[in-house]
Amino acid sequence: MQQYETVIILTPLLSEEVSKEAIAKFRNILTEGGAEIVHEDNWGLKKLAYPIEKKTTGFYHLIEFKAPGELISKLEIEYKRDERVMRFLTVKLDKHAIAYNEKKRSGAFNKKAEAPKAEEVAQ
Repeated sequence: MQQYETVIILTPLLSEEVSKEAIAKFRNILTEGGAEIVHEDNWGLKKLAYPIEKKTTGFYHLIEFKAPGELISKLEIEYKRDERVMRFLTVKLDKHAIAYNEKKRSGAFNKKAEAPKAEEVAQ
């Protein structure tokens, strides 16, 4: 099984319950198809880079999962059929991307270098 990452942009006109229902639908398609969900991240309402269907914002949701290759085409067909999905992107992750995502989830990139304290600088 390969590891994939998919980002879905849902229309901003949805209520929170309906957007959660849409994400649950896609999560169920993945799990029923034999996929193992590694990580999910709800990015919330974000401004789009350019208007899509006369809308300037959208609900972003990221799902990282391990799945057989034939499941991806079924998932993308469901994305295309669902009116709530404005855009989607599914990419296959290589070993470097998987390592990067694991480091990011563990918080390795959130640590800031400590600035020297005023007392240490004065000495």
